[in-house]
Amino acid sequence: MGGDPYVSGAVGERPEASWARRDGTETPGPYGDRALLTSAMTRGYDAVPDRERDRLLRYLEAVVAARPAPVHTTVAFNAVYFGYDLGGDGYGGSPLRLDDFPVITFGERAPVLPVGAMVCVATGSDPLYAEIVYREGAHPEVGALGDVPAWVSGAPAGAEGPGKPGNGAAPRRRELLVPDLHAFGPALSLSPAQLHRLRTRRRWINGDGHVVVDVCYPSPEAARRNDLTAYVDHLLTTAREQLLSPFVPVSLAELVGGTHDDDLRAGLLGLLDTVRGALNSSDMLRTWGHYAVTRTSLADGWGDTGPLGGDDLRSLAAAVEHAATPPRRRYGLTSPVTVYTAVGPRLRGFPGATELLRGVGYATAVCRANVALADVVQRDSDQGLFENGSRITLDDAFEGGGVWRSHHPGDAETPGDPLAPVGRGWTSTTCAPSEPEPEPVDLPLSDDASLGPSELLRTDANEIVWRSPLRLAHLIDGWFPLHPDVARELRRSQGRRAGPRLELDHPGGALDGIEAVQVVTAELGDDTGRLTSVTWPRDFFPGLMLELRWPRGGMLIRVATTRLEEPVQVGDRVIGHCFDSRVLTREDAPGSDRHGDTAAGLGPRQLVMRTVRRCGLLTLDGHALLDRSVLPSAVYGRLPARSQAAALESAVAELLAERLLEPALGSRDAWGQPHFPACDGEPTIPLIGYRPARRRVIRPWGGAEPGGGGLLGVQFVPGHLRRLRPGCSPSEVQRVAFREHCRRLGKADGWELPDGYTFVTEHTRGH
Repeated sequence: MGGDPYVSGAVGERPEASWARRDGTETPGPYGDRALLTSAMTRGYDAVPDRERDRLLRYLEAVVAARPAPVHTTVAFNAVYFGYDLGGDGYGGSPLRLDDFPVITFGERAPVLPVGAMVCVATGSDPLYAEIVYREGAHPEVGALGDVPAWVSGAPAGAEGPGKPGNGAAPRRRELLVPDLHAFGPALSLSPAQLHRLRTRRRWINGDGHVVVDVCYPSPEAARRNDLTAYVDHLLTTAREQLLSPFVPVSLAELVGGTHDDDLRAGLLGLLDTVRGALNSSDMLRTWGHYAVTRTSLADGWGDTGPLGGDDLRSLAAAVEHAATPPRRRYGLTSPVTVYTAVGPRLRGFPGATELLRGVGYATAVCRANVALADVVQRDSDQGLFENGSRITLDDAFEGGGVWRSHHPGDAETPGDPLAPVGRGWTSTTCAPSEPEPEPVDLPLSDDASLGPSELLRTDANEIVWRSPLRLAHLIDGWFPLHPDVARELRRSQGRRAGPRLELDHPGGALDGIEAVQVVTAELGDDTGRLTSVTWPRDFFPGLMLELRWPRGGMLIRVATTRLEEPVQVGDRVIGHCFDSRVLTREDAPGSDRHGDTAAGLGPRQLVMRTVRRCGLLTLDGHALLDRSVLPSAVYGRLPARSQAAALESAVAELLAERLLEPALGSRDAWGQPHFPACDGEPTIPLIGYRPARRRVIRPWGGAEPGGGGLLGVQFVPGHLRRLRPGCSPSEVQRVAFREHCRRLGKADGWELPDGYTFVTEHTRGH
């Protein structure tokens, strides 16, 4: 082990795999000799050895220094995963398939496009390829100088006015997207004259080179997802072909050892956590939310005497500080005053700022202004309370580039973290003291496609076998989805409706004759289908894993469960069959059974348990962690009456004392998103956690400690692409290895290595 795998990898010289930094050290590149992303990184930042962290950090620092806009965590991930070239070509030097990018049109409806999405902007002539590097809310009621109606600050997507959250199942929100139109290098960028014409016409992009779209979210839950989760969803759906491309430096499928959605999702979240941790650990960088900038650029901004320089930043801070200060009166008392200011529109009011706010310069100016305001608040106030009596806090981190709240008198309010956006503007317009006590809301089931996906186990000439967990909706309404392959074949032979026989095998469980063999209905579409009129056995529960077999050409479907070697207890339920922990946590919560799903009639203890399991951050093993401070509003949909809040707090104390819930510590970033484990530099917050089951960890004889790095000195290197010098070509051995790599990814096309690259097979380093 530890031999050089590159000697036979190419014909010709070794490639230039890194770029020199100012201090003389070398910065590794994504297509260099050693892959920047490693398997350890899929488990999160804390699991990564120091040497791997350092190599990744050196590259990311170079990316942040080279990019013209603040670098979001997802954009930093793109750079290392899709191969951003620091020599000037950006992504243009990597063999990405541009046809895989979604197309967006200015002023029209669009799917969710998180920061990091690579898109094609429709222009009517030449395609405009870009990477979304910044995103914010563009609510039409935000004034030209940043004045914001109270109800807009912190309002949920789809809100229609004060106290009107909207009733749509698919809420819409107007958003401003800042594309980097030069991310794909000079060859795929329009000339300055072409861009000027597009900005002038304002048909495809606006006058600043930005795209304003009405984003349609599939559900209210989707609109509340944080940036990283939204980007993972995007990569696993809209950008799936791009994610699983064999032309990336090192494939995610190689890193996690498969293409199952659960493994890919967990690996992506781990990689994003690793990238975020690396950015936060840098002494050269400063972060605002998920955006990273160099400290040098911030210092240059403060020292600049021109538009949006130090003088304008100080003026902005003073304006926010004194926005709510009432005029001096000789007699009488003044009433409380609250003012909300959006940073983005406010910057446009400074003389000479127009040109600087075009293109990605807008993202730079907004992040720089927010960092300046945060520094002033932390330096010159006591938890946001200034000497003039005003309290300044960040109230909404998304709308208008960030909405800051100025309130006077500030000493009448309960102090808290001034940089944790809690949406007091929206809350103040929705919770009046005279309103009746709210009823607990019916928390919807998760619509996350990654929760309980169908997994194809085998397909051959004789039968199709797949596996999928039972969901609460299946139990309530007596149905179950068919695998698309089965649905298509039945549709061709039987039409849109058929009556197959269903045979259930439930070893160790009780089945009566009616349940064991059933004649059900198959409702068949072109690519989808489901079985209806199913009578599920009494001891079937949400999360129970079902294995289904369909002999080709027949009208029989066999369904079987699998016994566990040892039963486990989850809450009050003793389980003896294989199950999906995540589905069980979400859908077997109090108030949910085959007869319905409602919070009506539940006591405080059950409401707490139901809310933690339905709303908490869900881990792969079924744990759920919830920010303790948001529990009351999550239970009731708004702030409850004082007596209701006290009852919930008492219930939490009881559940913690009985170890039915567990305390934990997380952190909250500047955008209001909670994290677990806590991130360095972020204020800590209390969490309450639900643990579904305690399982033994069996340590194999001679193995490494759990969470360890394996054998000391040995590093596994996954198969990856490597860029070659001009004139060099890969060996036939490496061409064959790349074809096999593509087969493992399930790639039906693109079998040949792209020009200018070779493939390094997986190997180990060390002794």
